[in-house]
Amino acid sequence: MFHCQNNVRIDLSSLAFNLGQVKSLISPDTKIMGIVKSDAYGHGLVKVSRVLEKNGVYSLGTAFIHEAMELRKNGIRVPVIILCGIRSAEDAGAVVENNLTPVVFDTGTAALLARAAEKSSKKINVHLKIDTGMGRLGVLHNKAVPFMKEIMDLPWLNIEGLTSHLSSADEKDSGFTDAQISYFRKAVEAGRALGMDLRLNNLANSAGIMAYKGSHFDMVRPGIMIYGGLPSPGFRPPLPLKPVMDFRGRVIQIREMPDNTPVSYGRRYYTTGAKKIAVISAGYGDGIPRGLSNRGKAIIRGAKVNIVGTICMNMLLADITGINDAVPGDEAVFLGSQGKEVITGDDMAGWNNTISYEIFLSIGKGIIKEYKR
Repeated sequence: MFHCQNNVRIDLSSLAFNLGQVKSLISPDTKIMGIVKSDAYGHGLVKVSRVLEKNGVYSLGTAFIHEAMELRKNGIRVPVIILCGIRSAEDAGAVVENNLTPVVFDTGTAALLARAAEKSSKKINVHLKIDTGMGRLGVLHNKAVPFMKEIMDLPWLNIEGLTSHLSSADEKDSGFTDAQISYFRKAVEAGRALGMDLRLNNLANSAGIMAYKGSHFDMVRPGIMIYGGLPSPGFRPPLPLKPVMDFRGRVIQIREMPDNTPVSYGRRYYTTGAKKIAVISAGYGDGIPRGLSNRGKAIIRGAKVNIVGTICMNMLLADITGINDAVPGDEAVFLGSQGKEVITGDDMAGWNNTISYEIFLSIGKGIIKEYKR
């Protein structure tokens, strides 16, 4: 096992547990596309994908073709969906060669894929992107029928299903999400009326899986929930999820600071009374958001302590006044648990006015990961 001063630990057994929780929320015949884009939300693309494949996901979802190619290169055999599609003839050739499944949202890309498929005499599976209210990729739901007809005219493309994305399923007001589900259902019905099989229609993200049974259709796309995070910090999950990522540093030095002493860049914090300050081996260069300056927390010797002063690139400071047995070398937990105290990605997100997705990606990016099975 590799050890470094700061390390990210990924608990693959918790990943498998969370996937099991997804399965408990869906019907037995509903398939699962595990979302592993952006290095599996910072958790490690290949390692995570292998666990998901082993534990029965039907497919995996990447953002771009280079991620999909990396999975094929490392022996992943389940279908791989390229959620952001492809943009060139070279990409189309790679799709055919590696048996990948791109999402299609315009006729020009569809034509590129069809030519590559015909050249290899090999049909390509595709999903068609319908915009039901996300306002991002896709064809508007009220223009879906002519789009579907155009793609149907390309015989080398096999349309496996329609796909769309919920924009607001983590919000308390369900009206907009209910409308998205209705628009998507109508698009599926229209497609089937045209003669398409459409056996893999998918709409539900993590929030949809947990809060909207009607959004499940033929396949669901869990992302943040399989990593133990929530769609937004205030979201109430219907069942427990286990954190998969854990991040720790070490106390480098302990300082006795007198009253009214400035701490770190910009003097954004002054001691109020004599304070014991721990200098810790992590900063924004390691993925700790700078926005947690004077707002975030860490756990040292089983006690939750306040981060004080401006977070630096490779160090930060915490007020450990009252923790008399702390010494240099002590572990400092930023994400994870120690004793009875826990800090989750959603805790960090709430302190920084963001979402746990960003926290995991920031911490997971570029730091050597240690895996636990």
